[in-house]
Amino acid sequence: MKTVRLGAGAGYAGDRIEPAVELAERGGIDYLVFECLAERTIALAQQARMRDPAGGFDPLLDARMRAVLAPCRRRGIRVVTNMGAANPVAAAERTQTIAREMGLSGLRIAAVTGDDVLDAVREGDFPLEETGCRVSDLGNRIVSANAYLGVAPIVEALAAGADVVITGRVGDPALFLAPLVHEFGWAMDDWMRLGRGTLAGHLLECAGQITGGYFADPGFKDIPDLARLGFPIGCVSEDGTVEIAKVEGSGGRVDLATCKEQLLYEVHDPARYLQPDVVADFSRVAMEQVAPDRVRVTGGGGAPSTGLLKVSVGYVDSFVGEGQISYAGPGALARGRLAREIVRERLALTGVAVSELRCDLIGVDALHGEALSAGGEPYEVRLRVAGRTETLSEAKRIGDEVETLYTNGPAGGGGASKVAREVVAVRSVLVPAALAHPSVQIIEA
Repeated sequence: MKTVRLGAGAGYAGDRIEPAVELAERGGIDYLVFECLAERTIALAQQARMRDPAGGFDPLLDARMRAVLAPCRRRGIRVVTNMGAANPVAAAERTQTIAREMGLSGLRIAAVTGDDVLDAVREGDFPLEETGCRVSDLGNRIVSANAYLGVAPIVEALAAGADVVITGRVGDPALFLAPLVHEFGWAMDDWMRLGRGTLAGHLLECAGQITGGYFADPGFKDIPDLARLGFPIGCVSEDGTVEIAKVEGSGGRVDLATCKEQLLYEVHDPARYLQPDVVADFSRVAMEQVAPDRVRVTGGGGAPSTGLLKVSVGYVDSFVGEGQISYAGPGALARGRLAREIVRERLALTGVAVSELRCDLIGVDALHGEALSAGGEPYEVRLRVAGRTETLSEAKRIGDEVETLYTNGPAGGGGASKVAREVVAVRSVLVPAALAHPSVQIIEA
């Protein structure tokens, strides 16, 4: 039976690059997939494109392409990635330049566009799924609206002979499902195989999570050689069965526990995992450890897609000001608590307009609050004060008040820092799939 070997080269925008090179050089893979878009990433990329029309793609695109293009070219490995973010065409053109500089002539690079549905979302004034409010309630604060596209344009690009396919927003598993549809010729109404291919993509999309990275918990779930963590390989058969493995000798581990945790990661209903092309069903999945660092995953299925696409709407929500300062030695906790109360009172006295305020002692009560954080007296604490405001100038005043603790007490404060920044938030809407118009542009290197 024919198999296709998929390598996961990244699980988020800032992921390590060496494991992807290891996959290209030693993984025996057919496709190297970089999944690099979180929910807010594309909104931030849209802002970057506003500042520079030639920007808006993944800032690590250069480094990744320079690292993997040559070994992928030598071994006939095709690259699929959403590093195009808000500007897939510019990302493809930049990849073309890199390929030429490396002497890789004849490389075919495809840019997939059409996920930007900002105008359609504004005109439709759709309800926001999280709040029930309308898109119009966000006013002129909207930065972006990008639909999660399915596999069709990626499959089109692969059929046109693309060696590298660069997309913007697509469903994360679609990056892995598309090569399978292309290679096996799966019909777009073969719900069982589409569901199983989506399962494979879901298991692989977070890269090092399934090989033990996010899984690791010393003393409970020990994972070897995490500093050299290997990223996963999915060996997929024509019936959709997938075996999860990693490069022999790389760090980490692939076993039933790591795979089961990833199966349930960010899945609300395992029987109805909504994707652009299929409603996948993970409820009858079975796993078997067939060898060290090798797990076979069978079962899974699917049902017809809903005909709707999820759209992430990015908007400017507010501003956040933050200040931090440390205290150490005898009485550090008492001095940290006093500093916290001073800042709270100062913000009130000076009239800083804060809609939300957090004053935490990191390492003491910053995560779970004072009620759940009782313990021994620490030798050192760090105060962090953060507040949400409507303007950048108000946000800056929060950090300024923390900084004044240097000379205005209590004693021994040091290492103060402050920052103020704009907050880009994300809401979701559902739109008819017909409102997105994907297209493919081929660029020759």
